[in-house]
Amino acid sequence: MTSLYTTFTAGFPRDRSRLLLRTLDGRSFSYADAESESARIACFLREQGLRPGDRVTVQASKSPQVVWLYLACLRAGLVYHPLNEAYQSAELDYFLRDADPKIAVCDPECESEFARLTANRDCRVLTIDAHGRGSLRDGYADAEPNFAPVDCDAETTAVLLYSSGTTGQPKGAMLTHGNLAANTATLVNYWGFTATDRLLHALPIYHAHGLFVGLGCVLLSGASMHFLAKFDVDTVIRQLADSTVMMGIPTFYTRLLANPAFDRRACANMRLFISGSAPLLADTHREFSRRTGHEILERYGMTETSMLSSNPLHGERRPGSVGYPLPGVDIRVVDADDRPVEN
Repeated sequence: MTSLYTTFTAGFPRDRSRLLLRTLDGRSFSYADAESESARIACFLREQGLRPGDRVTVQASKSPQVVWLYLACLRAGLVYHPLNEAYQSAELDYFLRDADPKIAVCDPECESEFARLTANRDCRVLTIDAHGRGSLRDGYADAEPNFAPVDCDAETTAVLLYSSGTTGQPKGAMLTHGNLAANTATLVNYWGFTATDRLLHALPIYHAHGLFVGLGCVLLSGASMHFLAKFDVDTVIRQLADSTVMMGIPTFYTRLLANPAFDRRACANMRLFISGSAPLLADTHREFSRRTGHEILERYGMTETSMLSSNPLHGERRPGSVGYPLPGVDIRVVDADDRPVEN
């Protein structure tokens, strides 16, 4: 195996000029853009002295340029460390101390705070705003658009994603190139993703759902996506007509159901609605089916493991259930004394 990035490129369309993502303001980016821009960033990061295994912390607004940064880290063998945009100083201080990044990327408005938090550490602060502008973009603008991906073992850490865990401070889950590549390939096959799909992507990309599941399925299948900065009911309903798949959290679906315009006609072009990150109420599942003619596919995963189970693409999708173990996943059910439960 080489890297998760190389796994993704195996699924890219032969014609790299094909659409990868389109933003709400009408900007379109191709697979060729993803390749060249991520190469420039990878070259720039190497010029800053970063080497495979170094960590890059990112707390920035959702934008195509953050996607390019993620891909650049995968190409260069760096460890990508995304952070929730809502984290404040005390939380940031903990994550920056624990992750020990060589570079931290933040919104320009947060630059002084990041500089203060990293003042006594070997960490350079770069900026990127919601439109992709900032010192990061200024730095890589003139870099070479070519970069040979670093060879990575399947056990090499690709992403450091923190989980709240059960006790104490959040703990960093070290997700490997092999883990993420295998899990993404399983989801693409299990959910029937193809190059003709267009994902309605309204999830944040600092979380496993939007980053690994949503973005990963698109890249590995050569599909495209409507790339929304945030979830907005009216915007989502308009975009459904030109989408085939939507991934969301349960509140996305309850908010859609509260809008009278959300009906069978609005969903006529869709083939699949997927829900995760929190339990979906059985009543929401049934009401969604009644209103739209679609049954939501609920699945389950954890930050530490990626996706573990899913309702089927074809067959019964049971309300209140997260389905069956995904191919390659073994599940063991035990009682309070750790003894296997037969039934």
